[in-house]
Amino acid sequence: MIVDPDTTPPGDLYRFIISVVVPRPIAFVSTIGRDGSHNLAPFSYFTALTNQPPLLGVSINSRRGQTKDTLRNIEEAGDFVINVVDEALLDRAVEASGEWPAEVDEFALTGLTPIASERVKSPRVAESPVNLECRLYRVIELGATHFVIGEIVRAHVRDEVLTEGRVDPLKLRPVGRLGGEGYAPLREVVQRARPRVSPPAS
Repeated sequence: MIVDPDTTPPGDLYRFIISVVVPRPIAFVSTIGRDGSHNLAPFSYFTALTNQPPLLGVSINSRRGQTKDTLRNIEEAGDFVINVVDEALLDRAVEASGEWPAEVDEFALTGLTPIASERVKSPRVAESPVNLECRLYRVIELGATHFVIGEIVRAHVRDEVLTEGRVDPLKLRPVGRLGGEGYAPLREVVQRARPRVSPPAS
């Protein structure tokens, strides 16, 4: 099969990309509106960018040409929180992904608990094992999407997902996004050491 982006309809191209770039981590993004209302939504066009400064990126597409509540809240409040989706949170993250009206509070809808953050206005998800408080760093328009870059200003990690001071993926039990309605829980970790290469002689 050959896929030509110039002749493939955008919807088909989207479905192709999300079936190939897998598994993708899920950014369960919590935000606060100008009126104090809460919003919670999952996004899987999400990645780490750099550690100096500690930046994360989330792509937020428009919905039928309209700005999503998450992006509007981020631009107005200047911050957001990324909450890791583990297996215990998966069903409620999927429920929050519905095209709910702006007045719907997804915390209340899903029965999740908003708790105060320490460095940002947006709330954290109490049930998530890791919360990353982020200050808005930059928003970049990329075609039909907005690429939101956030700087981590505080991280909260449950002690029970740590091994020797580091997050243990088998204890974290994160869930990755696949294409369509597919998700991939982490079941196994394979260790491979990088080759040690001596620097060239000067």
